[in-house]
Amino acid sequence: MNTPLSFIESAFADPASLAAAARLRVVLVGTQHPGNIGAAARALKTMGLARLVLVAPEDYPAEEAYRRAAGADDLLGDAPVVDTLAEAVADCHLVLGCTARSRRVQLEEHAPRQAAAVAVARAAAGGEVALVFGRERTGLSNEELQLCHAAVHIPANPGYSSLNLAAAVQVLAYELRLALLEGAAPATAEPVHPDEVPASHAHMEGFFTQLGDTLDAIDFHKGRTPDSAMRKLRRLFAKAQLNEQEVRLLRGILADAQRMARLAGGGGTGSLS
Repeated sequence: MNTPLSFIESAFADPASLAAAARLRVVLVGTQHPGNIGAAARALKTMGLARLVLVAPEDYPAEEAYRRAAGADDLLGDAPVVDTLAEAVADCHLVLGCTARSRRVQLEEHAPRQAAAVAVARAAAGGEVALVFGRERTGLSNEELQLCHAAVHIPANPGYSSLNLAAAVQVLAYELRLALLEGAAPATAEPVHPDEVPASHAHMEGFFTQLGDTLDAIDFHKGRTPDSAMRKLRRLFAKAQLNEQEVRLLRGILADAQRMARLAGGGGTGSLS
């Protein structure tokens, strides 16, 4: 995905901060009201951020979105519209889901300031980072949360915690700007070996698909629902922060396990995609 830099070049004096800002994107999933899309674009532009990605918005493009953007039309014009969250974050190395606390999908949880520091540090090191916001009424689904590495929770008034989507984007965009203005640490001068590049979201999802196929092929679940085990395995490997070489190694092991299962008559052709 291309990054519009024409206006954010003046938003950060430090070249390292500018480079990090260019690797930060905000993803809106299933937005129901087009005005919130425009207001979110305005919130990003006021904080010097330029990347907005829309996942299956219910009503877009719409005049209301451009009216509420109030001069951030360029962000709307450059915003890709994709069908799924997986597509929106395929090249990302860190995905943070902004959500209320979830009892079913247990993720490491960050406050906005901590999340911004983590996001900017990863972006400064050369990684693509996404902050994901869900639907106005229902937020992110459990399946979408499973695509995130950690959750971000805004500690609003527990007696009245209803926060408008664009307002939530503004809170996180402000914290990102503060972290960027404090100075993004420049990436190491020593080049990173290609085998040590952190695995992208797409690489990890390919691994998880193959892992699930392999567990089915060896009858690991023994009739039990696989959802709980896969959630725990996702958390385990997310903590490991695998690089591309490590993912290739693990997928090679899974491929051999699938082959042995077939030879043993266990069925399951598996997936090597």
